[in-house]
Amino acid sequence: MARYVNAVVADAVRWVGSSGGPLIAIPEAVLPFWAGADGDETSSDHDRACGVDGHLGLLPVGDSRALVLGPEGAPTAYLPEHGTFVRRYAAGRETELLVDVPAALDAAVWGPETRWRVPGPVVLFDAARPGGAFRDTDHVRVELDPGRYGVRAASVSTGPETWLGLVRVRPLTD
Repeated sequence: MARYVNAVVADAVRWVGSSGGPLIAIPEAVLPFWAGADGDETSSDHDRACGVDGHLGLLPVGDSRALVLGPEGAPTAYLPEHGTFVRRYAAGRETELLVDVPAALDAAVWGPETRWRVPGPVVLFDAARPGGAFRDTDHVRVELDPGRYGVRAASVSTGPETWLGLVRVRPLTD
């Protein structure tokens, strides 16, 4: 586990970027059903992801749903100890940004909660890429247990030139 208070373990946090469109977290079980920017001329999976309004949205993929992280391709990392995707909209050094995450989580004004059911681990990658080719591109595998999750998003400024997007994923108990 990476520690952020005094130092960041080198390479402990992997950032995923995109070619300009949204990032998407897709359950591994349905990755082959995501065509990315490939598809028919009028509407591709990537087009559907680009059509999501706001900081997050869900799209059907196979017999599951994928989590779309907003319309922009901001570099994004998943911090499992916080259960949060951190999006770097504007920031200086990565180490300083990561130190600010706990305070950003406390200061966040969260948007409405979206319910997301996952069958297991998900993969975060560029929505323009086909799911079957995610290993050939930047990606992060996120270990989620099968079940229902509540997902909320927020944008937070932690300094005069630092803006973060936060997407918190928390297990729901019924």
